[in-house]
Amino acid sequence: MTPNTLRFPVQDAALSLAAVPSSPRFEHHEEPFGIGEDRPRLSWQVATGIPGWVQTAYELQLGPDEASLTSYGRTETREQLLQPWPAPPLASRQRVAVRVRVWGSGGDAPSEWSPVAYVEAGLLNAADWQAAMIRPAWDEASDANEPAARLSRTFEVAGPVASARLYASAHGVYVAHINGRRVGRDILTPGWTSYHHRLRYQSYDVTEYLRPGTNVIGLEFADGWWRGNLGFQEKRNTYGNRTAVIAQLEMTDAGGAVSMIGSGASWLAGRGPVLSADLYDGETFDARLRNRGWAEAGAAGAATGTLQPAVVVDGFDPAVLVAPDGPPVRATDELQVKAVLGTPSGKTILDFGQNLVGRVRFTVSGAAGTEVVLRHAEVLEHGELGVRPLRVAKQTDRYILRGDSGGETWEPEYTIHGFRYVEVSGWPGELDPGAFTAVVIHSELVRTGTFECSEPMLNQLHANVVWGMRGNFVDVPTDCPQRNERLGWTGDFQIFAATASFLYRIPGFTTSWLKDLAAEQGTDGPPPLVVPEVVAEKPPFPDRPVMAAWGDAAVLVPWVLYQRTGDPAFLRRQLPGMMAWLEAAAQAAGPELQFEHGFQFGDWLDPAAPPDAPGDARTPWQLVAQAYLVYSAAVAGEAAGLLGQDTEAERLRELSARSRAVFRKRYVDDGRLRPSTQTAYAVALRFGLLEPAEHPAAAARLADTVEADGYRIATGFVGTPLVCDALSDEGHATAAYRLLLQTECPSWLYSVTMGATTIWERWDSMLPDGSINEGEMTSFNHYALGAVADWMHRSVAGLAPAEPGYRKLAIRPRPGGGLAWAAARHETPYGEAAVRWELAGQEFSLAVTVPAGCTAAVYLPDGGTTGVEVGSGTHSFSCALPATAVPSSAAEGAREPVFQP
Repeated sequence: MTPNTLRFPVQDAALSLAAVPSSPRFEHHEEPFGIGEDRPRLSWQVATGIPGWVQTAYELQLGPDEASLTSYGRTETREQLLQPWPAPPLASRQRVAVRVRVWGSGGDAPSEWSPVAYVEAGLLNAADWQAAMIRPAWDEASDANEPAARLSRTFEVAGPVASARLYASAHGVYVAHINGRRVGRDILTPGWTSYHHRLRYQSYDVTEYLRPGTNVIGLEFADGWWRGNLGFQEKRNTYGNRTAVIAQLEMTDAGGAVSMIGSGASWLAGRGPVLSADLYDGETFDARLRNRGWAEAGAAGAATGTLQPAVVVDGFDPAVLVAPDGPPVRATDELQVKAVLGTPSGKTILDFGQNLVGRVRFTVSGAAGTEVVLRHAEVLEHGELGVRPLRVAKQTDRYILRGDSGGETWEPEYTIHGFRYVEVSGWPGELDPGAFTAVVIHSELVRTGTFECSEPMLNQLHANVVWGMRGNFVDVPTDCPQRNERLGWTGDFQIFAATASFLYRIPGFTTSWLKDLAAEQGTDGPPPLVVPEVVAEKPPFPDRPVMAAWGDAAVLVPWVLYQRTGDPAFLRRQLPGMMAWLEAAAQAAGPELQFEHGFQFGDWLDPAAPPDAPGDARTPWQLVAQAYLVYSAAVAGEAAGLLGQDTEAERLRELSARSRAVFRKRYVDDGRLRPSTQTAYAVALRFGLLEPAEHPAAAARLADTVEADGYRIATGFVGTPLVCDALSDEGHATAAYRLLLQTECPSWLYSVTMGATTIWERWDSMLPDGSINEGEMTSFNHYALGAVADWMHRSVAGLAPAEPGYRKLAIRPRPGGGLAWAAARHETPYGEAAVRWELAGQEFSLAVTVPAGCTAAVYLPDGGTTGVEVGSGTHSFSCALPATAVPSSAAEGAREPVFQP
């Protein structure tokens, strides 16, 4: 500590001194309704102003309702997360009320009871399904976008309904209706999974939809991912060439009697107003047919041929139906038109001011038969709609007016687009920008993390990362949301998982994706490049290639989720896939564990790569593959050890050690990397490939390399998430900040200077003259390179987990780059953690909030070597910085452990 340095924490008491537990959460569900677990684990947070409070015990009460609760005794433990279900397993359809109270340090009295939370099981067994998968009987070509079909039936309800549940799914995407009302807010249900392994169903409380007398239930459904255009190889019918639905309506009257309406051959099929619907091409809707195709027409409709009997799909096994793990896709926001633009060719374009994913709702008046056409794109090129990056995806919606005198409002149902700009044609009369609304659509994840600082451009960069995640987390973590691709690339999610887990609560979402990864991977071999797997087994890729950084998602995504949530189930479920991947990677490396021949993506999209050859990186793919084998084998060994698999743990550690020796022999010479690229040094420093004594020289060479590159980015997918950490953790935070704050291309802020509102796929997706990069693969909404935000959270603001689940925080801000202040907040599993620092001259001040039940190690940037340990509560610190450059984290003894993402 320097003589003029002051280091002291001050406890603030903003909260009540009582401990108040929150309502329990069930597994990782946001809405615990229709869940698939019969013994859901329970978690809760505690709010209290008691300094350093830690839980010592808890008591759970469960019962059929709030008035009939049974205690399951006091449990002595400090654990608040994912505690075992204490009662008998849930039965299908069973609803249970749960509440909790806690004891904590500082007193013997229990807390007040938490508010009650309800959980309801879905259909847990295949035998619970008394419905059939059905489809229309008519012939369909299926080699082009088909009209949406409707299946429905009428039924009688004798009297008041006490409760009613609808369980439904589809081959395709569907919307349920009861008595003319759309059921729920979910969009593109049942979502996209590895359908032949796992087909999700949805559960809806539809009590209020029903009425005594005649009722009508109907499902409208379209191609979706099942048989629509899917992938970049112009494929259709990926999962099947016919769409179909299954629905089961269960009604309970006041006396407890249950009646059921299940989909079957008695249902009637018809065609409605959706003439075509495709996720890539868009939707065409003829409003003149709005009320056709439903069973309201009854026998008259069947007699005139408007409706036809349904047929049962042969061979459908309800065992494939599973309850959702994560939240549904829903509309989450709405944006208004920012400007109306005229193009050089005379077209009219709406600018919504933000690159987003969703669709446009509008209200229009005009003559029947008038067709309004909307074309969507992310950018303008020389004043015109920039559609070339869409490749063959049309992103075009068409609406044919009914001619209603009072106006007509429409929003597509079975498509989404990636866009900022919308070209409008066919509009009757004068165009009113107020008639249009952009509806933002993605998985309804809970926002958990924020970042801001004194530099507006960094705030815009962070906003771009958030919007990029929103646009691409649509049921699966897609690479892009606009062109004919939109696939769950494993490498993209692997490098972004830590950033994503800070910004939003993603455990349920990721649980589903990892289950699909495991199902697609099977018991041996590498996982597919995309999950769900839809890339054809033909060029450009060999069948199931070993692809470092992409295949490593099988290891590193569950590891990140374990670190950020504290849930070992991520490791337990995925450990077989981890070992299968590493076995495949080791076999590909050969007996000497040395990668030589073949093709891998490597440091994909190195800015030096030509537009038509994005894999031609300065760092050879062999180095990347070797480094990942070392790192992932070590991580998997750690995971196996945590799970008590000691034999496997030792085998994986030995694999890591052998591969590390190969890496060092081939690529390291006295701490110098061959080749001397930013990515090579970044992976060597971050993946534990160098000896401790080699770190200072290697980090200095990395800093020299970054300087020689003009503080411009010289990394692709592999190096980009690592390079700032590799610099700042080794005493070169100044170089990391200069890299972060660079505005010349290639850099993170170049796209910001070009007006970007999301992260681009390429560093130069748009050239300085406003031309789109000539590469065939160019997206303006690709979250992967936004993984730098994780470093901004952990190092610029200084908020990071030190133990799994944030049970202990590492507060280690690294001021620099001319920033006057920075702040971050994150809703950890235990509650909100927050950091804010300010720098005035050499005077540094810091405010830290630690959730109840947690501790933090606080490292001030004054050259001190020991962190200050604090408990829960709000604390203030201050110190005087040395009159030198930005302090080095190496001097703080703050190098992050190799296994801490």
